Amino acid sequence: MDKTMSLPRAISTYLRDGDTVALEGFGHIVPVAAAHEIIRQGFTDLVLARMSCDVIVDQLLGANCLQGLISSFIANSSAGSLHELRRRIEKSDPKPLWFEEYSHGGMVARYQAGAAKLPFQPIASYRGSDLAAKNPRIKSVPDPYGGPGIHVVPALNPDLTIIHAQRADMHGNVQAWGMLGIQTEAAFAGRRLIVTVEEIVDEAVVR
Repeated sequence: MDKTMSLPRAISTYLRDGDTVALEGFGHIVPVAAAHEIIRQGFTDLVLARMSCDVIVDQLLGANCLQGLISSFIANSSAGSLHELRRRIEKSDPKPLWFEEYSHGGMVARYQAGAAKLPFQPIASYRGSDLAAKNPRIKSVPDPYGGPGIHVVPALNPDLTIIHAQRADMHGNVQAWGMLGIQTEAAFAGRRLIVTVEEIVDEAVVR
C-alpha cells in the first residue's frame, strides 16, 4: 500500500487542534518542515512534546500554536536563547505557557513507557533531585522487592509523533542514520505517526 502523501495533506489529516504532538529529532534530522507546515495551517492549543527545545519551538510559540510544552532542555544551541519561550515562562508575556519539565532521562523513560504500552517507567536518577518536588507528575512508589522507594514517570503517548529521516519507500519502511536521539521510542509511543523524508526510494533499497 502506498503510504506517501504531501506534507500539507499529512498535517491536515493527522493533526487536530488541542492534540499533544511530539516533534522529535536532533541536529540533522529536526522536523523543521513539519513545524513550519503546522504554523502555515494555523493550528492552535497544541501541547508540544520535544526533548530539546530549539528555534522551531520559538517559532510555534510566536505563531500562537501552543498552549503547553513538555521538555527537558531549553536552548537554541550556539544561536543563543529562546526569547519567545523565555518571555512566556518568565513573564507570562503575551500569555502564560503551561510547562512540564523533566530531565533527559525522564523524557526517555516517558517515551519508553509509552512505546511499551506501560502506564509508567521507574527512573533511579531522580533520587536526591528536587525536580520531583517541582513536577507533581513525578511520583515515588515502594519497591515491591523490599528496596528503597523509586521515582516513576508517566507514559507519554502523543496523539501524533512527527520525526524526520533520510529516506523511506512508498510502504512506510524508513531508514535514518546519524545521531538519532529518541525518535524510535517517540515513533512507537505515538498514537499516529508522520515521517518526513528527503528521498522516496525503491523498496529494494530499504530492505
